[in-house]
Amino acid sequence: MNVLDAIASRKSIRAFRPDPVPKDTIEKILQVSQRAPSGTNTQPWHVYVCAGAVKQAITDDVLALVRSGGGEKYEDYDYYPPEWKPVHRDRRRGVGWSLYGLVGVPKGDRVASARQAARNFLFFDAPVGLFVTVDSYLGRGNWADAGMYLQTIMLAAREFGLDTCPQAAWIPYQKPVFKHLGIPADQALVSGLALGFADHSKIENTLVSEREALANVAHFHGFD
Repeated sequence: MNVLDAIASRKSIRAFRPDPVPKDTIEKILQVSQRAPSGTNTQPWHVYVCAGAVKQAITDDVLALVRSGGGEKYEDYDYYPPEWKPVHRDRRRGVGWSLYGLVGVPKGDRVASARQAARNFLFFDAPVGLFVTVDSYLGRGNWADAGMYLQTIMLAAREFGLDTCPQAAWIPYQKPVFKHLGIPADQALVSGLALGFADHSKIENTLVSEREALANVAHFHGFD
């Protein structure tokens, strides 16, 4: 697939078909993704891939945490700020309302909102889950490297007709992830990622999130 087509066609998929993804296909995606850039070639990422019974065990334990109110906060992991500036808050709310509107969740319906949010922990029915980590002592630059690695995985997946959904939702519920995947305590979770074949019959997959106008984010200097 042309790289521009891969970028343009990549979006967060929130309903997958159950069709399995061959292990060798995942290995090909991860092998080419090793070419992702990183500062001074540190390659700070680790990736943990789960399917089948292991993936189900993670789902079961995390959903139990959700039901018991046992989750933590993004701020506990210095992941998201405790308060958002209006520009970022409004973008978050905008995409959330767009998604919930498509799947029939009315504004203010906390029960239905929580039910939809919990689909994250089913990997949106994707057959494969990935979790990317970095060593905890590393800094912001290394987290940026891990972000470029995640993007490389998502674009490489498009070559094989696969779709993805990056998932920060796992951050407050990461302890079962670490337990079931044997992730060392000296690593920090960057993101989860659902991987599989999009179910194009599902209305939530018609969502295309808005992007800011280039004029509002690009700043050019020294051009005639």
